[in-house]
Amino acid sequence: MSEKDSASTIKPQIKQILAHLSKKPGVYQMLDKEGETLYVGKAKNLSNRVKSYFTKQHQSPKTELLVTYIEDIHTTVTETETEALLLENNLIKKYKPRFNVIFRDDKSYPFVFLSSGDYPRLAYHRGAKKEKGDYFGPFPSTSAVRQSLSLMQKVFQIRQCEDSYFANRSRPCLQYQIKRCTAPCVNYISKEDYAKDVENIRLFYRGKSDQVISRLQKKMDKASENLEFELAARYRDQIKQMRHVMQQQVISGTASDLDMVGVAYASGTCCILLVFIRNGMIVGNKTYYPKVPKHSDLDEIISSFLTFYYLSGAEVPKQVFLEKMPEDSKAISEALSQHKQSKVSLKVASRGQTKEWQEFANKNAQHSLRAKLNSKSNFTKRLLELQKALQLESMPKHVECFDISHTQGNQTVGSCVVFDENGPKKSDYRIFNISGVEPGDDYAAMEQVLTRRYKRLKDEEKSLPDLVIVDGGKGQLAKAEDVFNQLDITNVPLIGVSKGSDRKVGMEQIWFPGQHRPLLLDEDSKALHFIQHIRDESHRFAITKHRHQRKKSGTKSLLEEIPGVGAKRRQSLLRHFGGWQEIEKASAKDIAKAPGISLSIAQKIYDYLHS
Repeated sequence: MSEKDSASTIKPQIKQILAHLSKKPGVYQMLDKEGETLYVGKAKNLSNRVKSYFTKQHQSPKTELLVTYIEDIHTTVTETETEALLLENNLIKKYKPRFNVIFRDDKSYPFVFLSSGDYPRLAYHRGAKKEKGDYFGPFPSTSAVRQSLSLMQKVFQIRQCEDSYFANRSRPCLQYQIKRCTAPCVNYISKEDYAKDVENIRLFYRGKSDQVISRLQKKMDKASENLEFELAARYRDQIKQMRHVMQQQVISGTASDLDMVGVAYASGTCCILLVFIRNGMIVGNKTYYPKVPKHSDLDEIISSFLTFYYLSGAEVPKQVFLEKMPEDSKAISEALSQHKQSKVSLKVASRGQTKEWQEFANKNAQHSLRAKLNSKSNFTKRLLELQKALQLESMPKHVECFDISHTQGNQTVGSCVVFDENGPKKSDYRIFNISGVEPGDDYAAMEQVLTRRYKRLKDEEKSLPDLVIVDGGKGQLAKAEDVFNQLDITNVPLIGVSKGSDRKVGMEQIWFPGQHRPLLLDEDSKALHFIQHIRDESHRFAITKHRHQRKKSGTKSLLEEIPGVGAKRRQSLLRHFGGWQEIEKASAKDIAKAPGISLSIAQKIYDYLHS
């Protein structure tokens, strides 16, 4: 449709509005015939932006649908794009328009509180900061604070009881008996020694864990020299616990406050996971599942999250790291800086430690999304939609999906994943090691997997699935048909799933036996979401098992094969970590802590073990 044709279909009242729009920055509200707000947006140039909804070719399906409902447009002119962004955020929270990405609001965040006085207490705090003392945080959740307090009790044994309870004790409580408190209430520890433990806690929460460990090591050495072995053992245990925490939480080389934003989007569901790093230490993470209108792009979702979250009362750090920068990142950065009253930078984590933590955030977002998709409430609706879309006689309660994985044709494996009405049934997952086929021949590999799977089920007289899905197009489906014909399986529906010509998610093609044209489901179809989910799970399972096979076949000489790792370094690694499994679990930074291992060598070892 040309711009002229498009303009001729615009409603008369909308034409009148478009003719008198300002070219200044501002906010626009799209309204329906009842006066309800459908969508709120911001613009550098209101006239150009609003007109683009009605004249621009190749609009997204979301925009096309929105335009059909628009009966009125309200605009508010602002002086700057930053002001527009702030107003947009407030209006979205007020009206919750159905075509905007909507997040649930969170107002209050918990802190760790260290009181003032001769014997300070360490406690959980939420709300106004009225008491004198130090507040560390904010933490993303109550559980994160409780976990942190438990750690401090074990390491430094600082009291957590209320002041009224503390003042009226005549003998130690149970916390002293289980070595969670040094009993300052009955003077079992001097003010000076207690103050040292308190100072260590302050250093820990300010990201100076190395200083704490250095102090503890000196005390341990001194206690050993004085033959105070029980005290030395206590310091040794504290050091061990601190090292364990640092290995999991500390980012080397930075004491900055920053947040990492991880995003995962699949099967019509979005997960945003925020990792909080304060004073160089992870204090937890928080997960959001926004209500995303269909056809929303990732850029809009990220932009909406940043404005919603940081302008809703959350602490704004100096830096926010993202995998991809949204188009309006400059305006968002200015708005957050104005809100914080100091500079806030949006950055893409492109290398080094921040990239590792960006990958950590993304992986956890994907894990959380998978858990969300696997929830029971989603599955019945999706299976019913699947029955309708595929025109099945009944709702499929047992679905199996197959995928093939290999490395340049070698070590080929096939996966079978099973979903029932409750979601993935992992106890029924199966992996097949492929042999006797030409390297890279996925058709023959698929034929072998299906033959082995269903010949065995028939021989053992076990029930067959209600639906079988193969990952692939007409070629894989034809092989599956041959197997079913050879085994005389006639009552099990069979489909193939391919990604289409441009391989975009949401454009999957569903192939049926004997048909030359695929079925294309709507991008927001629950049936398509189910097919995407089980296909992705079969692919994940195949890849995971395939990597395991590669590692298993090379464990006898893995370290020996790494360039730059000789006998001395292998010995150093094994002595430092105590065994092969611990080396495999360690990060590159942790590997570099072994004597004689530089960071560059550590990175080579890590990359090799995780390739």
